[in-house]
Amino acid sequence: LIQAVVIDLRFSRVLLSFVVGAALSVSGAAFQGILRNPLADPFTIGVASGAAFGASLAIFLGIPSGTWAAWYMAGAVPAAALGGAMLALSLVMALSRLRGGFGKDTMVLAGIVVATFLSALISLLKSLDEESVASIVFWIMGSFQGRGWRHLLFASPYLALGWVLVFFFSRELDIMAMGQDQAKQVGVRSGAVRVWLLLGASLLAAGSVAVSGIIGFVGLVMPHMVRMVLGAEHRPLMAVSAVAGGLLLLWSDVLARVILPGGEELPVGVITALFGGPFFCLLLLRRVGGTGY
Repeated sequence: LIQAVVIDLRFSRVLLSFVVGAALSVSGAAFQGILRNPLADPFTIGVASGAAFGASLAIFLGIPSGTWAAWYMAGAVPAAALGGAMLALSLVMALSRLRGGFGKDTMVLAGIVVATFLSALISLLKSLDEESVASIVFWIMGSFQGRGWRHLLFASPYLALGWVLVFFFSRELDIMAMGQDQAKQVGVRSGAVRVWLLLGASLLAAGSVAVSGIIGFVGLVMPHMVRMVLGAEHRPLMAVSAVAGGLLLLWSDVLARVILPGGEELPVGVITALFGGPFFCLLLLRRVGGTGY
């Protein structure tokens, strides 16, 4: 009984929440560097919308975990969410390529187009089946309720590959931050490096969202807070952001479980939004006032 409660239920959830928070923070730091936009986060280019659409479609169709996704261990919804996230990334990259390349402005615009279209499809699914609305909305709000070792095992390969790609190209990301011309002068192939970094950051975001639902603000807030202290060099920024983001999401999940007196559990995405919203406003005021970094 002790092993079932402490190891299988509590510790697995603690570890999963820390890993997801770390992955979202590193993904956010990478996207902010790739797009050279301090307000970018893991969901800027539509990865979250793709995951939400994939999960919503699985819920809408009522696919049980014992069918086509059984070998994924985590069930149909996480597998569909991961597939939707990677589909969204593929669409964004295809649209960007049609526009002439993977420039930061092109990627953001393509992400807005894809995210808007997929959000409309999610609304369509909810309107077609009112019985699935509650399940879709609860998943989209983000939660670790019912998550455990199998979800961690499901996400681990994608998160590990994303970590390797992002950290391997972190030096090139520092060079690219100085400008396209400087990167070319030192032999950095900006286009190819940007694609690999986008893939790595998207894998981190997609693997996280697939097992936790959409948890906002972690990838936006934590890299900024760490950057205030350490500066903009990406390798230490990502390493410390991972620890800070993991701790933030871990304690947000604890708060989501104990904040209501009746024992009900809040979606952890609500807690991170309550924390991240005021910080986002402060960040916007700093930039408008000319005191941003």
